Amino acid sequence: MSETPTRVAIVTGAARGIGAAIAQRLSHDGLAVAVLDLEEAAAKSTVEAITAAGGRALAVGADVADPEQVTAAVAAVTEGLGAPTVLINNAGITRDNLLFKMSEADWDSVIGVHLRGAFLMTRAVQKHMVDAGWGRIVNLSSTSALGNRGQLNYSTAKAGLQGFTKTAAIELGKFGVTANCIAPGFIASDMTRATAARMGKTWEEYVAASSGVIPVGRVGEVDDIAHTVSFFVSEGAGFVSGQIIYVAGGPKA
Repeated sequence: MSETPTRVAIVTGAARGIGAAIAQRLSHDGLAVAVLDLEEAAAKSTVEAITAAGGRALAVGADVADPEQVTAAVAAVTEGLGAPTVLINNAGITRDNLLFKMSEADWDSVIGVHLRGAFLMTRAVQKHMVDAGWGRIVNLSSTSALGNRGQLNYSTAKAGLQGFTKTAAIELGKFGVTANCIAPGFIASDMTRATAARMGKTWEEYVAASSGVIPVGRVGEVDDIAHTVSFFVSEGAGFVSGQIIYVAGGPKA
């Protein structure tokens, strides 16, 4: 059963990469999509791609770690597209460093965007889901939740999102709302390109080394994550909640 065109989704961090792919896939599935990013202007290219394909979309600028901006953003979405009943918490940043070099600002900013941001967005949107008696929350974790050198802040945030997901599923299930979590492995994106550069490797070297240890023999693409989000948001996934799925080309990070 396909989604009705009246359902509205918010995708955070959707100006590019995984977020943009998710936004476009949900539009293809029949949802109106609010493309949320730190700057409204940055989200416009994703909106243009959606509208060019015949979909409905709205660019919204907000810092997901700021409660007032989150409240204003959800109000703008509700006014512009309708009450949101699908939320994809994808916004994220990295501030990689080893423990002894990591600053408090590096820690706070990463925890703020990933964990505080997911909390504020979910708290703001859940009331619309409860009122509708239907909702879908999908949080983006990472295989780094299992531990990754130089990413103490990021790993902690991504592990925290898994616990966040399970508790949200318990609390909101009786209202017809599911909450699930996707933990991507290596995905070809701006973020992984930046990691390759930080490590002093060419993109080709980095991809070759990474794909060599992935059982399916390739690195992931943004559409791999978008397809999984599409499943979690679908009507058919209504009995799936509180789950973490590793989309990593194999069973291990």
